Amino acid sequence: MSDLESDFNLKVVLVSFKQCLNENEEVLLDHYLAGWKGLVRFLNSLGALFSFISKDVVTKVQIVEHLRRGPQREHYSSLQSMVAYEVGNQLVDLERRSRHPDSGCRTVLRLHRALRWLQLFLEGLRTSPEDASTAALCTDSYNASLAAYHPWVIRRAVTLAFCTLPTRKVFLETMNVGSPEQAVEMLGEALPFIEHVYNISQKLYAEHALLDLP
Repeated sequence: MSDLESDFNLKVVLVSFKQCLNENEEVLLDHYLAGWKGLVRFLNSLGALFSFISKDVVTKVQIVEHLRRGPQREHYSSLQSMVAYEVGNQLVDLERRSRHPDSGCRTVLRLHRALRWLQLFLEGLRTSPEDASTAALCTDSYNASLAAYHPWVIRRAVTLAFCTLPTRKVFLETMNVGSPEQAVEMLGEALPFIEHVYNISQKLYAEHALLDLP
């Protein structure tokens, strides 16, 4: 069994995103990818209907891992060094996909957008009442993030898939950190780190006009 097929554990995600930033608040890609591997396990726990999102995320994680191991790996230690290298060397397709369809900037942007959806959904789980509809929470989070980048057919299919989600209590139990109350407490600890990484990444991409890469 691979590490992406093992059970989700919120503590692993917390540790990864805690270690994601160095003293200069640069996003370290190895820890960012480790955090995403933990979140992939969370996506897998949502059921087979979410496998298309999970598989897409795994593909993008593998693209960035390949860059981390490649001949230019020193430029891919952090998000900041990656952006500087690829933008400075015109390795990013800014207007349409052509010579660099799998650039690091484009690939991480897709992960960045998905991270916002998961962050909003997990925050909704944390703050909602016990009888809250997880379908409504997930739909609201999706509409506030990823939906803007998906065609109508995908949006429709995803929204229907949300209707099959388990209850809030079941979700919190899948965090594998103890009782639902303990899961809520750890979400409260983990989500600020995820949000901080997201905000730093968002600002970096905005500064370089990379938020709408094709």
